[in-house]
Amino acid sequence: MPLNYERIMAYRPADIAVSYGPRECMLYALGIGLGMDPMDRRQLQFVYEGANLVAFPTLPTVLGWPGRLRGPEYGIDERLVVAASHKVVLNEPLPTEGRLTSHPRIKEVIDKGPGNAAIVQAIRELRALDGRVVATVENSMLARQHGGFGGKVTEVPPPHPVPSRPADTVCDLATPPNMALVYRLTGDENPLHADPERAKAAGFERPILHGAATFGVAAHAIIRQIDYQADQLASFEARFVRPVFPGEVITTEIWREGGRFLFRCRVAARDQLVLTDGLALLRS
Repeated sequence: MPLNYERIMAYRPADIAVSYGPRECMLYALGIGLGMDPMDRRQLQFVYEGANLVAFPTLPTVLGWPGRLRGPEYGIDERLVVAASHKVVLNEPLPTEGRLTSHPRIKEVIDKGPGNAAIVQAIRELRALDGRVVATVENSMLARQHGGFGGKVTEVPPPHPVPSRPADTVCDLATPPNMALVYRLTGDENPLHADPERAKAAGFERPILHGAATFGVAAHAIIRQIDYQADQLASFEARFVRPVFPGEVITTEIWREGGRFLFRCRVAARDQLVLTDGLALLRS
């Protein structure tokens, strides 16, 4: 069954009530590798309630997520879907507990042509009870082999290329072998990240790390550059180009231009880029 563009664009899930607290903050931070050095108090602030707990700024990526388009009426084979990009805009620093309302919708479906992929772009606003928008999350999913459905939009927005000069800073962050098993507890329970047989059926030698978890590791690399002052991050975005396997070291190459950082991530052991077109903006 081919991808059904009209049904996907008509998808209007109900608003989602979000309630989170210190436990969710700590679990998310652990899921992206914070706290691996138990003596680093800068990291402990994200994973230990006794260290003046702070919510890691990319936490909104797991708040109010409506889940995948799983019904057969959408014409999407879940086995062929992986993360393509993520963006978080923070209108204000996120507190460590609160109640929000998520307003999700589909933004567009990009048709890369017959034999290629389709890219499903989604957006959701996280609103406080008084109606103000606290954060906006945009994410896109790459549906391999789903192109050619006749979509009018065939290209994604222009990226944020890195400068041609050598990186100003390079940050290596290890990922634990069980990272995907921890991260999935934040809500994304796709078996591709846990079940070896499902991973092989999708063409991977073993379970891969969630793209959103790689996104969080990259954000950690940027937050480290500003001495873990998490409240200074205003927005963060990047595109995924290859999967990361839990246990690999992610190297983030960073260029700073005033109040913004351009970055990309690679796995040096494979000499492969895994995340590109990264842009982080600080509060003015």
